[in-house]
Order: sequence, then structure tokens, then C-alpha cells
Amino acid sequence: MWKTIVRRIFIMIPQIILLSILVFLMAKAMPGDALTGLLDPSVDPKALEEQRERLGLNNPWYVQYWDWISHAAVGDFGQSFRFKMPVTDLIGQRIANTFWLALATLVFTYLIAIPLGIISGRYNDTWSDRLITGYTYLGFAAPLFIFALVMVWIFGFHFGWFPTGGSVAPGLTPGTFEYVISKIHHLLLPALSMALISTVSTVQYLRSEIIDIKHKEFVLTARAKGASESRIYNRHILRNSLLPIAAFFGYEITGLIGGTIFIESIFSYPGMGQLFLNSISLRDFSVVTALVLLYGIATIVGSLLSDIILGLVDPRIRIK
Repeated sequence: MWKTIVRRIFIMIPQIILLSILVFLMAKAMPGDALTGLLDPSVDPKALEEQRERLGLNNPWYVQYWDWISHAAVGDFGQSFRFKMPVTDLIGQRIANTFWLALATLVFTYLIAIPLGIISGRYNDTWSDRLITGYTYLGFAAPLFIFALVMVWIFGFHFGWFPTGGSVAPGLTPGTFEYVISKIHHLLLPALSMALISTVSTVQYLRSEIIDIKHKEFVLTARAKGASESRIYNRHILRNSLLPIAAFFGYEITGLIGGTIFIESIFSYPGMGQLFLNSISLRDFSVVTALVLLYGIATIVGSLLSDIILGLVDPRIRIK
């Protein structure tokens, strides 16, 4: 297992390098540059050109890329032109909110999906299965941003049960009990909104696996030997059905991080997703490239994490 992990890490290095080149080239292909619209239109164009020359924006793309990646390798993603602060510090202010939002969504997803998947798979073709399957169909059909807007309108504006923006109530002292409760209160609605949509694929995976495995020969043999239904489901069916869920765990994490881009924008939640969209509209390329690179690295690491978890859950599986 350790040899496999080390080998996969070495394979990740060229993937990350290629990803960084693509991210940089796509950012350079966007219209304008970091100074577009930044200064007063009445400023002398020669002064703008001098500023571009000083910042190296007129250099060939490979020179600009080397300057960027060599600094990024040591954690320096440059300066945000719009926020007037280092990109690393700017992301550091937002990454905790995105992390807790993704973690809460992941917990809610599995708390909802695993019981529903077990019930739907174990009692397939019953009314409970039809209700759960209907819910998954609605979840697949409903776009995340539309569902989130509905959740904001119903539980935020109509009933007023949850706040509709921010990550904590203003005026609270960090570290106090009231501060923690306020953070959780602001976190619940966006996390539940994303979890209720993210759940449907996990429910379908688990349901299909349970239905398929409960007709396998080793399950029929266990029944013929007189094993109880609870033992059959706990020891044979459920254990084998959770393998694909474990395999998708890493991808689920990275998918949730990407999904927070829409959720944070709709709920005005100050995380990396909201920062990403704002930076695109403001042409803050240093922030955009840093965030896209981080999201890409998280996806690559998530793939490795899924393989590791799958190997731990079932030692018979050997990753090639």
C-alpha cells in the first residue's frame, strides 16, 4: 500500500505541472488584464503601459508563467490587485469557511443517504422504495442553484428560521459560545441545501449495490444455511455494498468543494467560492489562478484518497 501511495504521488507531480500550465494559459486568454478598469479612464495610456511593463504583463507567457509558478511553489501567489493584499492571506481568510461548509455537507450527505439507500435497497419495489426513488429523481432533475434559491426563500425569508447571508452574526467575540452557535446557525441552511442534492447519487449507488448483491450466490448460500436476515445484511450485503461508496468518498469531497461556489454565492457565505466568482468579475487574475490551481490539486488528491480508502476497506483490492 505504501509503495502504491508513493508511486501515485510521483505520478501526481506531472499532472499538477500540466494543470498549472493550463490554468495559467486560460487565465491569460481571458479578455483584459489585471489593470483593465482598475484606474481612472482619464489616466494617460502611456502611464498604464509603463505600469504593465513594470509588472511584467508585457513579457512572453512562458516568462510570466515561470515567475508565477516559481513563487507559487513556495506559497506566494502574488498580490491581489483588487483587495490590495497577498493572495495567500486572502485565501487563508476564506478557506476555513469553505472547509467547514464542505465538511458539514459531507456529514449531512451520508447521514441522509446511507439510511435511505439501505431502506430502498432492502425493501425494493415497496412504497418506501418508490418514495425514496421519487426523491432521487427530483434531486437529479433539480439544479443546485434553483434548489438553493428555493431553500433561501422558504426557510430564510418566509419562515425566518435561518440567516440569509454571512457566516456569523456581527459583534460577537471569536471563541465564545455565542460565536460558535452563530457559526453553526449560519452554516446549517447552505449545508443542508447542498446535501439534499448531493445525497441522491449516493442513495442510488447504495440501492443498486444492495439489490445486486442480495441476489448473489454467497447470499443465497448464507440463507440456505439458516443465517438470520439481520446477520446476512450486516455481515454480507451491507459490507460489500459500501465499497463503491468508499471508492467515491474522495471524489465526493472535491465535488462538494466545487459545489460550494454556487452555494456561497447564493447564501452570501464568505468562502473561497464567493471569492472565486468575485475575482472573475473583477479580473483579479492572481486570485483566480490560485483558486483554480488549488481546486485542481484538491481533485487530484481526492482521486488518490479514494483509492487509498478503497484499499483499506477491502484489502483484497490492490491498486495497480
